[in-house]
Amino acid sequence: MVTGAVLSVGGEVHVTLVKAGRTKVRYPATVVHDDGVHAVVRALWARPTARDFGFVRFEPGDVFTEHYWRDRWYAVKEVRAGDGTVKGWYCDVTRPAEIGPGSIAVEDLDLDLWQSADGATVLRLDEDEFAQSGIEHRDPAAAARARQALDTLEDLARAGRLDTP
Repeated sequence: MVTGAVLSVGGEVHVTLVKAGRTKVRYPATVVHDDGVHAVVRALWARPTARDFGFVRFEPGDVFTEHYWRDRWYAVKEVRAGDGTVKGWYCDVTRPAEIGPGSIAVEDLDLDLWQSADGATVLRLDEDEFAQSGIEHRDPAAAARARQALDTLEDLARAGRLDTP
């Protein structure tokens, strides 16, 4: 079991998603839970404008309940519209989260998964970006863990268990 500094429920943290050594996005979130291994935070959509992915549209007012683990190679994010309606689950394949006082940082490994709220749509995303990233040559062990994490996420989605990861 991996443990570290436990975040205080109700406290604010900054979540940082790093990709290829650069900060992709950083935003504030409120801690909902942390047991030393699994941390859960809640945050609003971090951009001032909407972003349409084709299969889902994220927009101002959307609320993300984000699950991070210090020992798993992914993060699971439940996405709700501002009125509370579940849009679905967006999952990032990442290295295990680095969680410290006031912060959660994860390294994005390009692979993602989406599951619609009704469970009917499960999409593996960005496998082309993953292949082009060069990680399979630079760090084959991490690449294997990333592919395994994506398979695990797909299995959880198809079993209807992303809401209780």
